[in-house]
Amino acid sequence: MEQIILGIDPGTRLMGYALLEVEGNKAKLITMDVLSLLKIQSHELRIKKIFETTRHIIDTHHPDFLAIEAPFYGKNVQSMLKLGRAQGVAIAAALARDIPFCEYEPRRVKQSVTGNGAASKEQVASMMQRLLNFREMPQHLDATDALAVAYCHFLCNYGSIPQATPKTKKKSTSWAAFINENQSRIIK
Repeated sequence: MEQIILGIDPGTRLMGYALLEVEGNKAKLITMDVLSLLKIQSHELRIKKIFETTRHIIDTHHPDFLAIEAPFYGKNVQSMLKLGRAQGVAIAAALARDIPFCEYEPRRVKQSVTGNGAASKEQVASMMQRLLNFREMPQHLDATDALAVAYCHFLCNYGSIPQATPKTKKKSTSWAAFINENQSRIIK
């Protein structure tokens, strides 16, 4: 059964996005690109554009899942807040279309794709090019970062990396429910 994963590398200046088609245990690149927000001065209008573009991508390609990079913790609180808003509206666009999502820490994405959690953007892009056999490297590596997020989700759910838990999955509300859902973790 074929599935489509939308990967997003959120940003308020450039937002990378990529779509992977998954059939069985094989992944194939559909498209990747960036949304440039550099000419939009207002933060509010940038956020609106991120929402509209994400919704358009979803309505055009009908992904089954959104894999999005989690904001990293930096020294500049204002930048982190803006990045969190960008991520939030992309997630809201997916949830508005009933698409589940998972967040992946940047270190986990790099580790799963390159084997090195501290890999550079160039190393991630090069590995994605090798794994998915695309010819031309995009102008902005935010596109390959988004592709890496989608590919990380693919590996976690169809490959050998431990599976991620979608954010829409209900959490256990009692110890009994937790034990019942996690029998494999109980030491006897």
